[in-house]
Amino acid sequence: MNCCRMKTVFIAWALALFALTVRAEVQEVITAANRLADVGDFKQAATLLVSALQNSGATFSEAERNQLAFQFDLLTRIKKDYSMSEKELYEAIDKSLTGLTKDEFGRWLREDRFDSRVLNGVRSYVGTSLSNLYFRHPELNARRRVPKDDSANQRAMLNNCRMIKAAAVSENNHYVLPHRYKAGITVKVEENAVPSGEMIRAWLPIPRRYPFQRGFKMLSSSSRVKYLADEKSPIRSAYLEQVARLDKPTEFQVSFEYIIHCVAFPLQAARVKPANPEDPVIKPFLAEAPHVVFTDKIRELAGQILGEETNSMLQAQALYNWVTDHIKYSYAREYSTLTNISDYCMSNGYGDCGQEALLFITLCRSQGIPARWQSGWHLVPGKLTIHDWTEIYLAPYGWVPVDPWAGIYAMRYCTSLKPEERREIRDFYFGGLDQYRMIANGDHNQQLQPPKNSFRSDDVDFQRGELESGDGNIYFDKYSYKLDAELLNAPTAQTR
Repeated sequence: MNCCRMKTVFIAWALALFALTVRAEVQEVITAANRLADVGDFKQAATLLVSALQNSGATFSEAERNQLAFQFDLLTRIKKDYSMSEKELYEAIDKSLTGLTKDEFGRWLREDRFDSRVLNGVRSYVGTSLSNLYFRHPELNARRRVPKDDSANQRAMLNNCRMIKAAAVSENNHYVLPHRYKAGITVKVEENAVPSGEMIRAWLPIPRRYPFQRGFKMLSSSSRVKYLADEKSPIRSAYLEQVARLDKPTEFQVSFEYIIHCVAFPLQAARVKPANPEDPVIKPFLAEAPHVVFTDKIRELAGQILGEETNSMLQAQALYNWVTDHIKYSYAREYSTLTNISDYCMSNGYGDCGQEALLFITLCRSQGIPARWQSGWHLVPGKLTIHDWTEIYLAPYGWVPVDPWAGIYAMRYCTSLKPEERREIRDFYFGGLDQYRMIANGDHNQQLQPPKNSFRSDDVDFQRGELESGDGNIYFDKYSYKLDAELLNAPTAQTR
């Protein structure tokens, strides 16, 4: 069946369902709307969902209506991700890359080098397509009009790994070189995004307690902190409220101090023992979860990678090395628009740090290796950004950090380093962690406290803050966020 015929069939089916929404099951409506969106007819998909929501004769529960409302909101989120036209994409590449021709660009389109989809009859492209072109095809960096030299950062990363490993050996400790930071996040809601006089509720990420992250002290906030999540919350936040004012942005801010240690585990496979799957500390992190689904493809891939290996440390390391060798970095669509992130990353062969992390977690759990999410900020001077990575549980060591993105960066993008130096960085981040972290999350898809009344902007991660007014979410396009961090003291012989 050709594409046009398929679209006609889908629309006819959806319209028939539209007329029967009183008797339709909510999942039937969602499936029909998704099929319409898949063939590019977002208008019909939206009409179908709105009809179901407004049909007073339907017997949908409140939970089912929330499902329908989220699917409607999802259509808008997807359109925001696919914000670039073909003409705009060509112009952006031509401005950045030397020697681009129409024929070359056309060939790249035919090769599907860019994430795209049809939106109401027009093919549109993800707004980060230019950056992703360089990530997925790093050979094109030689043609940049403005050369990008990352060699200093690569060398600094290598030297930092060596410093941390040396300190761990010298001190005979896993947690070394404590760094004290003064840090903060500012979230600014654009003027008139919320009607004047309405209350805006805000959740801002703050450091949670770990054996290697401690000493949290709140310094200031833009308004009184009405709720501070427990220090061991898997999604730690400070909750604030402020009233929107006419023609003025609404700014939320928290600043704080905390101490983060570098981490280096001298892992030895011979010491590793099988984990007890009934241990309540690790049992939740062996199971399937949102975006951690043991599909046949996941199990088959893990089996191919591991072969006959039975040692859990060597298994996890093999899975980590496979990810670092086979997955390319790429800026992501918003996580809330994806149904199975680990499968998305595996199937496409690319992903951002969080997608890479979820793929690694899924591969590990599918083989009985406890694995969990860890995320917050990456505070490399001059390159502050949000970041995600993982932990795995290895007895007798306990929870051990693993950063798949760092391994990918080392192996694929640290081109100024020697091959053995790149492997040295990759090996460090299997069991090691640098000092440039502010960790707010110890698991993914967690519930904020107090709970939001509305949908989350990011229902997987929590780094940029979450906002709402009344029962309505304030999405990312209506506010900006900024990270600040100042190193108050670096470790010395006296402070270690």
